[in-house]
Amino acid sequence: MGLFDLFGTTASGWLTDRYDPRKLLFVYYALRGISLMFLPFTDFNLYSLSIFAVFYGLDWIATVPPTVKLANEAFGDRKAPIVFGWIAAGHQLGAASAAYFAGYMRTAQGNYLDAFIIAGATGIIAALLSLMIGRRKSAPQLATA
Repeated sequence: MGLFDLFGTTASGWLTDRYDPRKLLFVYYALRGISLMFLPFTDFNLYSLSIFAVFYGLDWIATVPPTVKLANEAFGDRKAPIVFGWIAAGHQLGAASAAYFAGYMRTAQGNYLDAFIIAGATGIIAALLSLMIGRRKSAPQLATA
């Protein structure tokens, strides 16, 4: 999974320089959501886990380049690093909450099925929301003589 993460994140940086980061986030979050919903329905054999590892690995950190670009567009080069720091901190808080919730679901139900389905659905919702991120209108360029 880590090897595919290296390729996925590098390719994401290249793609972010060429394509709309909102559309890239849509694809990444949708892929993440689908792969999370796919996992509990596999046989957990080498073949199915390899498919999951490829898709989830390619997508694991791929969201960072388009998110950084959107933060730069929205907040400018000076404020964007601080904003991205808050995004990263919020992500960690959300991840801790999700891990706790998944553990609670496992204790209450004896399996992780609902936790994976909810996590996958959250990925699909994030994909749709990423398309709704507004674009900052650029200031008109003044002609100089």
